[in-house]
Amino acid sequence: MIRVLRIYRDHARFKKIVRGAIKKNLRQYITKGELFGRQGKRVVSIPIPQIEIPHFRFGKKGGGGVGQGEGKPGEAVRPEAGDAPGVHVLEVDITLDELAEIMAEELELPNIQPRGKVEIRDVKDRYTSVRKTGPESLRQFKRTYIAALRRQLASGTYDPKKPVIVPVREDRRYRAWKTIEEPESSAVIVYMMDVSGSMGEEQKEIVRIESFWIDTWLASQYKNLEFRYIIHDAEAREVDRETFYHTRESGGTKISSAYRLCAEMIDSEYPVSEWNIYPFHFSDGDNWGGGDTDLALSILAERLLPVSNQFCYGQVKSLYGTGQFVKDLREKVPDAPQLVLCEINSKEDIFDSIREFLGRGR
Repeated sequence: MIRVLRIYRDHARFKKIVRGAIKKNLRQYITKGELFGRQGKRVVSIPIPQIEIPHFRFGKKGGGGVGQGEGKPGEAVRPEAGDAPGVHVLEVDITLDELAEIMAEELELPNIQPRGKVEIRDVKDRYTSVRKTGPESLRQFKRTYIAALRRQLASGTYDPKKPVIVPVREDRRYRAWKTIEEPESSAVIVYMMDVSGSMGEEQKEIVRIESFWIDTWLASQYKNLEFRYIIHDAEAREVDRETFYHTRESGGTKISSAYRLCAEMIDSEYPVSEWNIYPFHFSDGDNWGGGDTDLALSILAERLLPVSNQFCYGQVKSLYGTGQFVKDLREKVPDAPQLVLCEINSKEDIFDSIREFLGRGR
């Protein structure tokens, strides 16, 4: 039993060290996007340098060691491959929920206060009482001890000078559960991205990294989470996730087309009384000049902001984009608490933009 406890203690200590290493290097992981190829269903594998699990290494019996066997003074023990120390990399698996906790601690993210309840109910078992029958894994040792002590006191078999408590079968107490149903808060994330000719691969990589961390955080806050994807140039259309991240067009840009499609989607499928709504729009700030910006801002102010928990606009810097749209948003949609704006000039800005997007607890 003592050895088992030591193993658990050592494992907990190792997890604490790993957690600290991830927090220390979180900005690097976020910036480089190293986690995409390492993601499982609910687990992500993270490479952490300079951490080794202590262990014994046994040699072969009779194999000798340094200073034994034939050889001349000054002879190298083994061929020299270099004079620089190696970097030891350990890959650890961590759940996305744990990753979300680390991200929340490092970015100081508040928990979201959900709005509305969707018409689904989650079944949960809660331990609310104690009973006399049950599996040994659920035995309540403290309650069992108390029952045995009371029985011995009542029967006069308890000896204060020799306080030995021996539970019998009728003394055993077990945790009992009750199955309850609870309504679950639900959320939908609507990603919109400009895929016109001015949005290149670097800009799309930034959007991929941003969305991974946004998804990770919101998935830790909502059990029922849906994703929708809209791409647009001069026209908007809904696509699947794979198409969203790998499509590139060559046409112009009409932001209003994406905002209109997003508003129609929300109006028809996501009642505001039941869903928490998070539209995210990524663009390089270019927009067609023929009055489309005013139309887009009108749709945003009248149809999207009133139903959104938070509307996030991320402007990704491009060599070919004017960057004008974020200026129009600041000038013409001031003091909107649901609107969050970020300018992302390079991957180095991703860390701070995620904190800006997710740091309001909406």
